[in-house]
Amino acid sequence: MTRDEIFDKVRSVLVEALAVDEDEVAPESKLIADLGAESIDILDISFKLEQAFGFKIAQGELFPEGVTQNAEYVQDGKVTDKGLEELGEKLPHFDFSELARDRSVQNVANIFTVSALVDFCERKLQAA
Repeated sequence: MTRDEIFDKVRSVLVEALAVDEDEVAPESKLIADLGAESIDILDISFKLEQAFGFKIAQGELFPEGVTQNAEYVQDGKVTDKGLEELGEKLPHFDFSELARDRSVQNVANIFTVSALVDFCERKLQAA
């Protein structure tokens, strides 16, 4: 599958799960800030990606769980070095450059982009 084909499937999943228009879903679109995704939507997106691509997504594999509540990973409202390292190891499909520049906890949501979903699906398909 080409990256464009993967993007098309991911876009279809997001249009269905988030009730957004196709033209709103661009690679740089942020799931939460731009497309209005909420935590319950993330579960739906994971399920729909499994159906669309035919692979299984383990809990916590696509999106981190409890990272911002872990005192070892977040201190004084900022992601620590250990937290950034842990996120990078657990979630290699995300681009952490923006979070590395501004480690405010609010910025964790900004790593959830359409491009990150495409990267994730591409890696899962290659591993299969």
